[in-house]
Parts: sequence; C-alpha cells; structure tokens
Amino acid sequence: MQYLKLLRPSHWAKNLFLYIPLFFAGEIFNLQKVVELLIGFFAFSLIASSIYIINDYRDVEADRIHPVKRKRPIASGAVSKPAALVFFVLCLAIGGLLAWYVRPKFAFVVGIYFIINLLYSFGLKNISILDILILSVGFVLRVKAGGVAANIAVSEWLMIMVFLLALFMAIAKRRDDVLIKTQSGQDMRKAVKGYNMDFMNVMLALVSAVIIVAYLMYTMAPETMSRFGTYRLYYTCLFVIGGLLRYLQITYVENNTGSPTKILYKDRFIQLTILLWVLSFYVIIYLPTNKSFFE
Repeated sequence: MQYLKLLRPSHWAKNLFLYIPLFFAGEIFNLQKVVELLIGFFAFSLIASSIYIINDYRDVEADRIHPVKRKRPIASGAVSKPAALVFFVLCLAIGGLLAWYVRPKFAFVVGIYFIINLLYSFGLKNISILDILILSVGFVLRVKAGGVAANIAVSEWLMIMVFLLALFMAIAKRRDDVLIKTQSGQDMRKAVKGYNMDFMNVMLALVSAVIIVAYLMYTMAPETMSRFGTYRLYYTCLFVIGGLLRYLQITYVENNTGSPTKILYKDRFIQLTILLWVLSFYVIIYLPTNKSFFE
C-alpha cells in the first residue's frame, strides 16, 4: 500500500485534463480516440508519478517537519530511498514507452512536462512566482498533450482558461503554505519566503477577476458563438463564478486549501458546479437537435 501511495494515484485526477480537447471537439464518443487517450492518461500519470517520487526523495527532510507531508512514504520511512529510486526509473520507463506508443509528438509534449517539472524539483520551485507559474503551465501541457493524442487542435481560449484556473489553484495552495508558516513559524518550502498573506490575497483576488472576465469574453466571442451555434453560453458563467466563490470561501474562511485535488474529491458544492458546467456544455455540444438547450 505504501508503494502505491508513493505514486500518488489520487493526483492522477489532474490528468483528466487530457480529455478536455476531445470533449469540446464533440468527439467524446469516438471510441478509438477515447482508448488512445486512456493509454495517454496512464502514460502521463506514470510520468507525473515519477516526478512526485523524485520530489519526495529530495524533500524528505523538509517533509518530515510538515504537518501533512510527514506522512508520505519516504518521509515516514515506510519506503526506503533506494526503493523509491527503483520506482522512479520504472515509472519513467513505462510511461515513456506508453507515450511513444500513443504518438511520438505526444511523447514529445510529455517529455517537455517531465523536463520542466524535473527542473522544478531540482530548484525552480524555490523561486517565488516562478514556482506557481510552472505548476500552471503543467496543466496547459496536459491539455496540449490531450489534443495531440487525439489529433485535435486546441483553441487559444481553452489554453488561456486552463492556465488561469491552474494559476488560481496554485496561488491558493501557496497561501496555505504561508498560513502554516504564520502558525508554526517554519518555512514549509523556500519559495514561501517571497510571499506573505497580503500578497497572496491580492493575487487570488486579481486572478479570480481575470478568470471571470476572460470566461465572459470567451463565451461571447463571435468565433465561440459560431462554433457552438448559440449566443447564450454566458449562462454557464453562473457555475464558474459559483465554483470560484466556493474555492475562495474555503481559502479565506476555512483556511483549508492545501490540496486542490482533495477539495475536488471532498467538496460537494464544487463538485456540483463542475457537474452542472459539464452538463450544460454536453447539452450544447451533443444534444441531437438543431437548436441548443439554451435557445
């Protein structure tokens, strides 16, 4: 169980972003592409797990003083460092082979993700602001990889929205690190030295506003209305704003944003807003009628 925990399979949910281009292209029922993306999903997940392993390997001392991370397999001593390195090599090798099997260009995008995150683990994560930008770019690369695997062009709007949403969550996560530092007096990571609570709050408010404006512009852009056949896509802003406000509530009121993945798994309000948002676009894209649900 500890060896499985080392791979952080709960974080594999992030790699569902690979399916976003397929969904918006209206081909989510294309079995061949779904299967190709499923293989790509496991390839990307294994590569991501290799990064998690090497990151835990390098941060073992810092993790041991963290109230949550000290329970990780390497930090707790449940998995030895040599064994962790073996798992790192296995994940990297199997993930790389699967990625190449899907498509060489897909392997190239996954390789970029691996290199950037390896550099992140080896020092870039200690540079304030750059650390959250790299985390955000990782989600953009997931979407790009999904488009490459399914041979679907990814729109600029989609890339921008994914980047902004990932940036929002990364800032919220760093704010939690700042909160822990304030309460315990210990730096959970070196990059935290470049942040304080006021700065994090301003960044969260700024990015939240940009996300809402950018999403409204996306839904009302002529090319978007032409593509989906309706001008009422802006109705879906209700779910985006609701989800953002709930995340801000968790951040500011509950002070509990340590893991966006855990929030996704546990918070029913956010799950509902995501479900309704997906459902609204499903109706628009896949409903077998000449008129959309919103007309």
